Amino acid sequence: MKTNKLAQVALLLWGVTIAVLLWFFLRGSTAAGTDGRTAIMLHPAERELVLSEMRGLLVATQGILEGANQGDIPRIIKAARAGGMAGTAGVNPALMAKLPLEFKALGMSIHHEMDEIAKAADDGRPTTELLKMTSDTLTKCVACHAAWQLKTN
Repeated sequence: MKTNKLAQVALLLWGVTIAVLLWFFLRGSTAAGTDGRTAIMLHPAERELVLSEMRGLLVATQGILEGANQGDIPRIIKAARAGGMAGTAGVNPALMAKLPLEFKALGMSIHHEMDEIAKAADDGRPTTELLKMTSDTLTKCVACHAAWQLKTN
C-alpha cells in the first residue's frame, strides 16, 4: 500500500514537472515590456547571441538586395544560404527554452524562407520574384521587432 502511494506521488511530481517545462517552453522567459512589446528576459551573453543572429539576417538581406541590384545571382544564393537554417544548428537548448514559442516560430520561419530564397535563385527564378520573397520575409522581421524586445536580467 505504501509503495502504491509513493508511486502516485512520483507520477504527480513527474506530471507537474512536465507541465512546468511545457509552460516555460510555450511562454519562455518573458515580462511586460516598457513600450507595449513583450520583453524576453535573457542573460547578457544570450541577448548578444540573439542580436548577433538578427544582425546576420540583416547582413544576409543586404547581400540579397545588393546581389539583385547587380544581377549577381551567386551572391544572392550565398547571402540567402548564410541566413538559412544551417545557422541555427548550434543554438543552446537552454536559450531556446527561454524564447517564447511565437518568437521561435517566427525566427525559424525566417531562416527557412532564406533557404527558400537561395533555392529559388539557384533554380533560376527571376530577380523580381526573389525580391518579393525577400520583402515577404522582411515583413516577418518587422512584425517580430514590433512585438518583442530583448532585456537582460
